[in-house]
Amino acid sequence: MNFESRPIDRFAVEVVGIETVIVAPSYAKTKLVIEPRHFNAVNIVQGGVYFTLADYAFALASNNETETVVAVEVGMSFLKPTKSGTLYAEATLLSRSKSLVSYDIPVTNEQGELVARFYGRGFVRQPRQKSA
Repeated sequence: MNFESRPIDRFAVEVVGIETVIVAPSYAKTKLVIEPRHFNAVNIVQGGVYFTLADYAFALASNNETETVVAVEVGMSFLKPTKSGTLYAEATLLSRSKSLVSYDIPVTNEQGELVARFYGRGFVRQPRQKSA
């Protein structure tokens, strides 16, 4: 299953405006072009925007045609404010067991500077049933 045929996260894509750059086994990269609607009351990107960008990369990297992963623990550190440009989130698998996966998702700006870091742990649900 390629990423075009996967169900989309309507909030991330339609409301926030996040784009998928690439999806590969245990890896995904997402991007967001910053607009005024993404700002908080002090005119910097709102924390939930960073979170949604990284969370969507986590979902794309960890879910595939044979299994579904749901988040059980996440954490995020905000390191540098953003006022314009493009943000990227890159999800990479750190570890995997039978029932748990852990991902590191740095969020960078278009200059490659680290602006936030997301850590996600997910529970691997029962394998998906194949359609007849």
